[in-house]
Amino acid sequence: MADLISFARGAPSLDIVDVEGLKAAAQRAFDNDPAGTTGYGTSIGYVPLRAWIAEQHGVTPDHVLVTNGSMQADAFLFDVLVQEGTPVVVEKPTYDRTLLGLKNRGADVRPVSLQTDGIDTAELRALLESGVRPSMAHIIPNFQNPAGYTLSEAKRRELLDLAAEYDFLIFEDDPYIAIRFSGEPLPTMLSMEGGSERVVYASSFSKTVCPGIRVGYLVGPPALIKQIAGNATNTYIAPNMVAQSIVHEFCVSGAIDTSIATVKSALKERVAALVAALDEHLPEATYQAPEGGYFMWVELPEGADIDAIAAAAAERGVAIVKGTDFLLEGGENTLRLAYSGVTVDQIPEGVKRLADAIHSVA
Repeated sequence: MADLISFARGAPSLDIVDVEGLKAAAQRAFDNDPAGTTGYGTSIGYVPLRAWIAEQHGVTPDHVLVTNGSMQADAFLFDVLVQEGTPVVVEKPTYDRTLLGLKNRGADVRPVSLQTDGIDTAELRALLESGVRPSMAHIIPNFQNPAGYTLSEAKRRELLDLAAEYDFLIFEDDPYIAIRFSGEPLPTMLSMEGGSERVVYASSFSKTVCPGIRVGYLVGPPALIKQIAGNATNTYIAPNMVAQSIVHEFCVSGAIDTSIATVKSALKERVAALVAALDEHLPEATYQAPEGGYFMWVELPEGADIDAIAAAAAERGVAIVKGTDFLLEGGENTLRLAYSGVTVDQIPEGVKRLADAIHSVA
């Protein structure tokens, strides 16, 4: 079989990870703070990194909790806000691990359609007017996983207004914000909320430093952060201080800015190659080229069978993720393509094989 070309996993290829910068940051972490780096620490995370994150978001450190990856942050938040039968709004489609985490907690998951400029706020208002009272709305505002779409500034304001009117929390899940390679940056809802404490923000260093570092964080109301920190203490005493100390050194040295620039340049080139390949080999496909992030959502003509397509693609040495993985129902004619882990020279061949698989089962 031909060598595997994988559009499946949202992780950067090794050539765009700053390995040397990380090695140097690790050396500085052990040299500059051996006690803090090697000790247990506390559940709030590595204190200097917590302070650095707080400064980036214009809040005090008591608003911040640093965790073992942003999925750990998600889990802690869900444990506080979600019980059996709790209504929770999600985008449709949304990240499959979010759906899994909510379903495992017995949430009453309420998907709301995702448009190219973000969640359908009119549909959400209608849901709220029908009497549904969610504890929170989970939103991936920038370069959404799996769709690659970005929530417009107007819709960000609408969401904040709806949260205030109907008394729910916005969970702004934002790991891709720094990976914008075209278009203009938009303010976070956290920065727009004006101190109303209606937003809990999460992000991660997996996309800007490297996935293996497993460092994420929450920014939210201090009372909520304190409650989650208590649960974190009971879960693991403290997160990974070595990893967090390395991330801190990587950030304060400015290496993170160089790393982000490298990633953005590479991904911009890969998106251009992906667009050209889709236009050549799959002109019947519908998509919107993302302005950042790792993912593109592709819709095939109605009647496509994504299960059969995925199997046929695998036979040809191409891995994709089925759109049905990101939905409670529907999506049989959709798929997600991750372009972060493939090189530019792999993309045309990968799309050509995918097109052959699609046409073979049409």
